[in-house]
Amino acid sequence: GGRMEVLEEKEEEEQREEELKALEISAKLQDSETKVSMEQICIPSDVPDFDWTCIDTSQLPSSYKTNSLKEKKLLHIADHFLQQYAHLCPDRKPLFLHPVNECGVEKFVSTTVRPTLLPYMELYHWDGCASFVSDYLTVEPLKSPITPPSSLYSPTTILKYQRGNCFDFSVLLCSMLIGAGYDAYCVHGYATREICTLDETLELCPLLRKPQEVPKEGMKKSSNKYRVKPPPDLHSKFELQQEAKKKAETEAAQKNKEREEEKELEKPRRDPLYGLRVHAWVLVLSGKREVPETFFINPFTGNSHSTMDEHFLGIESVWNHRNYWVNMQDCWNGCKDLIFDLGDAIRWEIVLSGSNKPLQLLPDAEEEKELSDRDMDDMQEKEEDMSFDMPPSWVAPIQISPREFETRCSQGRKVILYRKAKLEKWAPYLNGNGLVKRLTIYADLDCTEVVEVREWFKNREDMLDMREVNKQTQLTTDYFSPGHLLNLKAHTYTSLEPETEHTMEFYNEARVDGLQKRVENANEMTEYFVGRDDFLHVRHMEFGKRGKKIHLAGTRTDINSQPIVQIKERFHRNLEKPADEDVAERIFLITEETIHLTYHLKDKYITASKKDFFRASERDRKGNEIVMTPEMCITYQAGSSEKEKKLLHLYKLLQELTEEEKRLKQQVRQSEAEVLNILKIRENEETAVKLSVSIYNTERNEKRRQQNEAMKNTMEDELPGQEEQDLDYLAPYLIQIGYREKMTKGQALRVRDDCLTDFKRRLIDKANIIQARFEKAAEELQKKDQWFQEEKNQLSAEEEDDFLARYSETMFHIHILALRLNREKQTAPQKYLALEEKLRKDPRLAEHLGHA
Repeated sequence: GGRMEVLEEKEEEEQREEELKALEISAKLQDSETKVSMEQICIPSDVPDFDWTCIDTSQLPSSYKTNSLKEKKLLHIADHFLQQYAHLCPDRKPLFLHPVNECGVEKFVSTTVRPTLLPYMELYHWDGCASFVSDYLTVEPLKSPITPPSSLYSPTTILKYQRGNCFDFSVLLCSMLIGAGYDAYCVHGYATREICTLDETLELCPLLRKPQEVPKEGMKKSSNKYRVKPPPDLHSKFELQQEAKKKAETEAAQKNKEREEEKELEKPRRDPLYGLRVHAWVLVLSGKREVPETFFINPFTGNSHSTMDEHFLGIESVWNHRNYWVNMQDCWNGCKDLIFDLGDAIRWEIVLSGSNKPLQLLPDAEEEKELSDRDMDDMQEKEEDMSFDMPPSWVAPIQISPREFETRCSQGRKVILYRKAKLEKWAPYLNGNGLVKRLTIYADLDCTEVVEVREWFKNREDMLDMREVNKQTQLTTDYFSPGHLLNLKAHTYTSLEPETEHTMEFYNEARVDGLQKRVENANEMTEYFVGRDDFLHVRHMEFGKRGKKIHLAGTRTDINSQPIVQIKERFHRNLEKPADEDVAERIFLITEETIHLTYHLKDKYITASKKDFFRASERDRKGNEIVMTPEMCITYQAGSSEKEKKLLHLYKLLQELTEEEKRLKQQVRQSEAEVLNILKIRENEETAVKLSVSIYNTERNEKRRQQNEAMKNTMEDELPGQEEQDLDYLAPYLIQIGYREKMTKGQALRVRDDCLTDFKRRLIDKANIIQARFEKAAEELQKKDQWFQEEKNQLSAEEEDDFLARYSETMFHIHILALRLNREKQTAPQKYLALEEKLRKDPRLAEHLGHA
């Protein structure tokens, strides 16, 4: 007896110690929870805190304030399910089944989902829906990071106030995705601190992610045993290797040190609530809308994640508008090992067992067996009388106006911080210069040293689409959409001042000269062409130093232009000419009065033909023309033993080149003028930015609105007199009898008879025309058939097919004509009687024809 008492005392002491330890652990957990919640609440934000207790619920529909009989029954089933669940799984946390709504009424979570397809093209795809929800709503942290919220408001209220927690985000996004045809579900689970608190400061900005490059197969170098061997290298290879090795080691050590320091800075802080933080997101199953693979969507960011993502640590339950499923699988390895076959009753416990179960895409071999097993289960459940259909959603229809859809972000602006980057978004037309997005890239993690700024624009009349500014080189690149006044595609510059470095790219299809790119600095200009008839693809110009300024009255503006020193042109191969007559490159040395021609290489030749002209002035001091001499032209003909061409031919070629040089000088001046014009126009466009407004956007387009109002007023003014302007079918006959106000019986009978006679004649003429066309088509068919019978043995297969196609077309034509003729014969008497009745009831004839 004494031993039992001692054992009982020891057991009581152990129980007290365990209880004390449990109390200490819970106290620590509560402390850390309060600290973390305080940290979350203190996150700096442009948007002030919001008091949900002050929202107006008086105008909400009755479904928000009361429960129907079916909803009450559903809540009773949910309570019964919770009791069973708590009894069978005492270690698991309570389920998120029926929180209260904004009116304080308990609602089952599945009925809060309201499937909606909104009338915007972008919201027909999952990424558009996710992007809209993440931009439109402002994130509010959960009151306790380790427990789900006590309330779940309707998507309409969340949209109205543009803010909510992760559960509000998920329900709204899930409603839009189901409406768009996706197999989507809200998920109640656990995630990392970065996901739950929308901390993307350690994530790479999606706009900076480079697409995966496909490795190219290395080209095998063809070895030539007859190539010339290079001279021997007399330097010590060992010493060079040792130096390179030392240098590589020091560089690698330095890089490793820097990388480790950066990793230490980037390493996330230890989270005391790791694995306990509650989060809600969206699950999209494969199958519907051609979704190839099941994936998650984080509603805070709008980004998709694999179900193997390490940031998602576990799932308690999922639900949609039809049912609620509890996860019975172990989440020790996060969500990586979970199987999302919601029809599997072992892995997923269902609340409404008789409701429709989702069927995932199954392998063909197992599909029939799986379906038959489920059918059997369904039959058994129906026998047990456990079936209950989900009541319709209590939420009012989700509506988003065009203005709200366009404005997106709360107050029209949103800022997202990424790793070494900051992304800012604005609503269209909010900024006067059309700016809608700006990405600032930094060199350090503290985001103090700016490296690059990228800006995106919309609705600009100058078609500016994007701008990149490199803060280190001060180089700015503007990208334009097609449709710019000067066909600009891209413009890179440091300043819009002339004679500085500029690179201009053009939409060459829209230009007559095929200019694709122009690169210019103070002393050079290079132009690149595409698709020209003369095969020109590059033109390079060099300029000399400008002389002293000359101010003369009446002189041209380009008198002080930079002197042209050299013009070089390169041409692609013209296969219609022999290679040694097809110029590959020509250089005009203006100051030296020399022209160099280089021709294309002939097949199997390693040297090209050349001609060098040393041009003297056309006339000497006395005014006499200078005669062409052999010294004025040096010719090299590759691989030709033929005699050199006569001086006359060379003289004509020189004259052509001289004329070409004059034309090129003029072309260069035009290019300079075009550059100045582009710079002037771009400066004006940036000084006074104009935004274009669609003619359909009547709210912003004041001019269009005034036109519509004026048109509406004109229509209203013209409407009363419109009836009088309608055509009178009796007018021609009334004019003949001189009708004014009243007519006699004879006149009335004459009008009736004339009208009916003309109508009868018209019907007969129409039938005759159709009959004539029918007979003509039948005659043509007969002729074709006769010709085919005579020539059928001599026709090829293609000719026979062609004949049969035309024959079939003629038969179809005849068939249509026959139908029209038959219809005309059937409807003609009815039309005649209808006109007779109309004449009898006409107020002008009714007095005399009423009893006729």
